Amino acid sequence: MHKLIGVLLIAGSFTLGWILIDLQEYMRSPLPGIEQPVHYTVEPGASLIGVANDLRRRGIVEHPAYLVWYARWEGGADHIKAGDYILSPGLTPLRLLEQLGSGEVVQYSLTIPEGWTFRQLMAELGRQEKLKHELRGLEDEAIMALLGLPGQHPEGLFYPDTYKFSEGTPDIAILRQAHEAMTRRLDDEWRQRAPGLPYESPYEALIMASIIEKETALPEERQRIAGVFVRRLQKNMRLQTDPTVIYGMGEAFDGNIRRRDLKAPTPYNTYVIKGLPPTPIALPGGASIHAALHPAPGDELYFVARGDGSHQFSATIEEHNAAVRKYQLKR
Repeated sequence: MHKLIGVLLIAGSFTLGWILIDLQEYMRSPLPGIEQPVHYTVEPGASLIGVANDLRRRGIVEHPAYLVWYARWEGGADHIKAGDYILSPGLTPLRLLEQLGSGEVVQYSLTIPEGWTFRQLMAELGRQEKLKHELRGLEDEAIMALLGLPGQHPEGLFYPDTYKFSEGTPDIAILRQAHEAMTRRLDDEWRQRAPGLPYESPYEALIMASIIEKETALPEERQRIAGVFVRRLQKNMRLQTDPTVIYGMGEAFDGNIRRRDLKAPTPYNTYVIKGLPPTPIALPGGASIHAALHPAPGDELYFVARGDGSHQFSATIEEHNAAVRKYQLKR
């Protein structure tokens, strides 16, 4: 009897050994059912057993039990993360478990262009189907309160850039990330600002940067335009810039600015008010923030669009009027 038990134990150990060898070989061999990248979603609350069986039904995993046994052996059977995954050709079961366990989900991107308004940013957030929408229907004041910025106007406070996110990321997380990026960039530029600027705070520089952003089509003109606006502020001249008028008109703007619009007393009409408008008028990029805090020197106080994206700069009102007649009135 003892000999029989010994033989059975030896046979059992050999059998277990062969099973382990087979399991190890399977876990390191490419899955045969992936001929091109497969988009696969793990739903919240899904188990590894459920995922393995689902992959078998899809023809991706031949031996779902091997997947589960190995995960239990390694102690990670209950640690898979929900989200969107890409299963690529050559993927092994071992690598699949690593993906599911570490949450190597598909990253989506949202690009905030320079010069957008906060309204445009919120509309784009609403179009992103992979985001978790927590802000839909909320007024600007409520959104800013959720961000920990109660009472602040949202315009200009979010940095234009491309932001990565995984499925189910709350939309407010993108706003928080963009606001933190803007704060860092503005603080860095403010610490290195040129001397003698007519701003009392970084926020005033941000307002100026937003105006520069909307006025500039050519990157090489940013600092020159900044120089014009800074000198006008220093001389107590009105900025007289159309983008601020347009922003103040809101939905009433139909693509044209009329004489009556230039006389309308809105807080953003820089043909009427002196100094800066009360808030930014757009989301300025880093180059415009830099220009606002490092304007080009010179004596120019005016500029007019040439119609090709560039501007004609002038130091005197006589030169400016001549440029207006040449580039604007004749068109």
